[in-house]
Formats: sequence, C-alpha cells, structure tokens
Amino acid sequence: MLLSIILGVIAASADVLGGIILVHREWPKHYLRYFVALGAGFMLAVAFLEMVPESIKFSAHWAPILILVGYCAIHLLEHTITPHFHFGEETHHHEFVAAHTGNSVLAGLAAHAFFDGVAIGSGFVLSNLLGWLIFIAIFLHKMPEGFTVASVMMASGRSRRTAMISAIILALATVGGVLLISLLPRWVQAGLPLSAGVAIYVAATDLVPEVNREPGIRMALVFFAGVALFLILKLLAPNI
Repeated sequence: MLLSIILGVIAASADVLGGIILVHREWPKHYLRYFVALGAGFMLAVAFLEMVPESIKFSAHWAPILILVGYCAIHLLEHTITPHFHFGEETHHHEFVAAHTGNSVLAGLAAHAFFDGVAIGSGFVLSNLLGWLIFIAIFLHKMPEGFTVASVMMASGRSRRTAMISAIILALATVGGVLLISLLPRWVQAGLPLSAGVAIYVAATDLVPEVNREPGIRMALVFFAGVALFLILKLLAPNI
C-alpha cells in the first residue's frame, strides 16, 4: 500500500508539472484555442479507448447504463440544477471557452485522474509487477492532463493561479483514488463507467462545439492530433 501511494504521488506530480508548463509562459489566445482542441481529442480518446472498455470488463450489462447515467448527470447539472449555466451563456467576445465549461472540464478530468489512482491501487492489490506496469502507463499521459486543464481554464478567462490550482486538484484526485481503492476495492466497478460518461460529455458536448467554431480545417487537425497523442502514448506504455 505504501508503494502504491508513493507512485500515485509521483504520477500526480506530472499533472502539476503540466500546469506549470502552461501557466509560466505568456500564451496568445489563438494558441490556447489549439491547446483546447488538442485536449478535447485527447480526453475523448481516453474515454472511449480506455475508460469504456475497462468498464465493460466489469459488467457488459451495467457498464453502458452507468456510462449513460454519468453523461446525463453532467447534462442535468449544467442545464437543470444550475440553469444559469446554460452552455455558451457566459461566453464573452474575448474568451474562447465559456466560464462554466472550465468547471465541467475540471470535473471530467478530475474523475479520470481519480480513476488513474484507482488503477494504480488496483494493480498493487493484485501484484507489485502489475502495479508498476499500470503506473508507467498512467504516468505517460499525466502531463497532458495537467496541461489540458490549465489551458482550458485560461482560455475561459480564469487566472493563472486558478489554472494552477486546477492542475493541483487533478493531482489530489489521483492520490485520493489510490487511497480509496486500497480501502474499498469494489467501488471501482460503478465509479469507472460513471466517470467515463462524464468524460464523454465534457469532451464531446462542451469542448468539441467550441473547437468547431473556428473556421477551416486546422482546428480539426489539432483535434485529431490530440487523439493521435493518446494513441502514441498507449503504444509507448506497456500493454496492460
């Protein structure tokens, strides 16, 4: 358990490093648009190619239902429980992403970061070797997560401090996942598909429409580059 916590902290530190890289440099607004497009592709790939398949392994019957519940829960939050957060309502001419969208992205990525920690903890529950292999795979995609959440926050008009805090939240969520799975290992069977639905909503419903507002094919190519980035990281990482 101690080893899994230590490695969880190391993986979480990559989230913070990604945020630091983003906030400690002046990035023009049009650059932030490309970062958001890259992050949208990366996040959608994570949801469909990692989170959904792993969820179905637990239950082919219940996993799709829980994925839909996760998707609908975020929709309910944005459009029903907090009706003043209708998509695009707070968008200003000088901002690329609506302010509430940054919160949605943070929630979706935090859910994914949480289950990164769950995965590391689960591996060490089974064997040290599996735990190490999962840690390496997760560590490789942690920096893009921190970079993505920080770029989305700044693109929505938030301060650098808020962007950095958002990256730290992802790091804390990762460590929290390691701790929780060590104490309650069965919870992953419901939590993983729920967070997959959240991630799909945030990427496909919140971010992709914002990306599509940019004319031309360049932004679409950046989106596909985000998908390709995830695929490359998967190829570089051990095949768990």
